[in-house]
Amino acid sequence: MSQSDFVPFRITVCGIEELGAHCAVGVSHVLSIMDPGREAPPAFGSYGEHARLDLRFDDIIEELEGKQAPEQAHVEALLAFGKELEAEGDGAHLLVHCHMGVSRSTASMALILAQARPDRPAAEAIEEVFRIRDRAWPNLRILEIGDRLLGRGGELVEAVKPLYRRVGPTNMEFMQFLDQYGRGREVDIALGRT
Repeated sequence: MSQSDFVPFRITVCGIEELGAHCAVGVSHVLSIMDPGREAPPAFGSYGEHARLDLRFDDIIEELEGKQAPEQAHVEALLAFGKELEAEGDGAHLLVHCHMGVSRSTASMALILAQARPDRPAAEAIEEVFRIRDRAWPNLRILEIGDRLLGRGGELVEAVKPLYRRVGPTNMEFMQFLDQYGRGREVDIALGRT
């Protein structure tokens, strides 16, 4: 959990396996992002009353047969959820999770931060996400859709490139994994090929 100077609400980003550790910290809002067909994790039964948005799509950045890519409707829903959270203000605590708490969740968090603070550069939103979750690798497709919906003119997409370039070369095994699963555009950015 982190208190952010960027927004007035508290923020937690995690993976499924970490959900149980956050039961007693007063989470008021949960953005749950998992693969299609996955049911809500049982840990939410211990969270007490909270607002929750469940989104189901695969962690991909290109259309792939048999997979559900993040779509505009998904991003519109998470941004609407973010607006509800903003209305709560200081007492709110947002937990965003996906399978590992690395890609879908961090991209979604970046969009919620960028929406809440349109007066701040996108690079600051990306760095805030990395400060909160240092394993962040925001899903490029989610950022592209959100950037367009928020009217940021490509600023969010440009802002994530330094993060990819900083993190990617330190973990070539992860780069190979991403490349195998259709996320070559992210790898190309990380390794300076584009």
